[in-house]
Amino acid sequence: MTAMIDFGPTTRRMANLLEGVTDDLLAAPTPCPAYTLGDLVEHVDGLSRAFAAAAVKDIEGESVQSPSGDAARLGADWRTRIPRQLEQLAAAWRDTRAWEGMTRAGGIDLPAEVAGKVALNELVIHGWDIARASGQPYDCDPPALDASLEFVSLMSVPGEEAGREGLFGPVVDVPEGAPLLDRVIGLSGRDPLWAAG
Repeated sequence: MTAMIDFGPTTRRMANLLEGVTDDLLAAPTPCPAYTLGDLVEHVDGLSRAFAAAAVKDIEGESVQSPSGDAARLGADWRTRIPRQLEQLAAAWRDTRAWEGMTRAGGIDLPAEVAGKVALNELVIHGWDIARASGQPYDCDPPALDASLEFVSLMSVPGEEAGREGLFGPVVDVPEGAPLLDRVIGLSGRDPLWAAG
């Protein structure tokens, strides 16, 4: 049986980070060069819906849509809507059936176990992105960070360059003995020393 990972601490951390995103920060740059902070928040909106749908095997609803990343689509209720969706995401992945069989996320068919790991990794990495872009501290649930390291490590071995395309930038080397979070961030193609402005 697949080892389940509790999304709860990571989704709560994301919701707390979103509380710290003020309207004047929505146009701020992020470690994702193509996204403003508002775009990234909207991406979290989309991925929370898509991966909650993937957990319940709703292969014709939200799971078909790619999480976009366009601040113009946030809507006025995003501060209450997205945290609620994050709670629903965590609840959906607490069901053992979420981790079994096949599902669809972003219009791509994949094993449910992989979808769960992708969703958790998105939350970990984009949590760091949002924290950096908004000047907030970031800590990560250790089991989620371990799962994210496993995922990005698999995507970083030689021969996986094509699989990384569109997901991660080139690996950024970090000093030997760097903290685990810095290693995960570097493997995701981000500079752990990135700072806004």
